[in-house]
Amino acid sequence: MNIAGLAQTGLPLSVMLLLAVAVWALSIKLRDVSIVDSLWSIFFMVFTVLFAWRMGSDTTAAYVLIGLILLWGLRLSAYITVRNHGKGEDRRYQAIRARNQPNFEFKSLYLIFILQMALATVIVMPVVPILNGAQDANLLTYAGFAIAAFGASFETIADAQMARFKATRSAEDTVMDRGLWRYSRHPNYFGEATFWWGIWIASASMGGAWTVFSPLLMTWLLTRVSGVPLLEADLQQRSPAYRDYLLTTPRFTPGRPKR
Repeated sequence: MNIAGLAQTGLPLSVMLLLAVAVWALSIKLRDVSIVDSLWSIFFMVFTVLFAWRMGSDTTAAYVLIGLILLWGLRLSAYITVRNHGKGEDRRYQAIRARNQPNFEFKSLYLIFILQMALATVIVMPVVPILNGAQDANLLTYAGFAIAAFGASFETIADAQMARFKATRSAEDTVMDRGLWRYSRHPNYFGEATFWWGIWIASASMGGAWTVFSPLLMTWLLTRVSGVPLLEADLQQRSPAYRDYLLTTPRFTPGRPKR
């Protein structure tokens, strides 16, 4: 990133910080910090749109990138908001709340909201070389965009299949093992990681290979930290059927189910 580009990150980061503090204040009133999940993708949209505006980005590649980020972010935020509405604080955040007493209400500002903003700031970096427009787009740029679009579509289909399953299942202990979920225990997370690898490929084609830490961090978070491990630990405790599902279905990358 050149000095001019670095200087233009001030406004996006300031707005992201204000959003983080505002939603944190709302979480205290609601006693529900899991609303940060709805804010997650909004951070990316805010940075991308405001940075593009500050840089005066008007290339075709910039418009395609902005469209991808907005479609991905709006869909994900809306899906999470609707899914969590009226259900109270997620069990994972309840555990964090219990471990960080007393004064969790204050601690959650930096443990949850500022941390989420910081992670989003790191992961969104591949958009910077594309929006800077220092190098022309090429075939690899649009191949990266195609991979990102595939990842977003894969995640969307997986989420829709899970939502339909939860709305129609006959027993709480049943496991979703159809559609994309037959080939991966977490096809939504796989789609999310693929989206950011696609954005990075497009960025690398325009001089942004140095931002490889972005998809690496996203993949690490999903597979080793806050995604798969926490969710599977919770499901294994509550569902004997899920323990059987673990034995037959690939963990992350889709593959052939085992007998």
